[in-house]
Amino acid sequence: MNTAEKSLHYLVEKWLAPAPHTQIRVIQFGHIREDRRRYVHVEASAPSGSHAIFFFRHDDGCWCVFPPRIARPSMTGDQRAA
Repeated sequence: MNTAEKSLHYLVEKWLAPAPHTQIRVIQFGHIREDRRRYVHVEASAPSGSHAIFFFRHDDGCWCVFPPRIARPSMTGDQRAA
């Protein structure tokens, strides 16, 4: 999948499917506190109702509807020949 298919604009159109009379607004944006990664909260308002969704920016620059994994400390053993 190319980068254009993971842009925020592309994902808003894909997930919220704005129609001609749909109003799209950014409700909130900022950083996730633990790791300073970006998120955007977008709402689509139409006469039939409204829908909202969060988008999260990943390390590769792509936006997704799920948050990126948090890097956690881990221990690895050094394999040595016997």
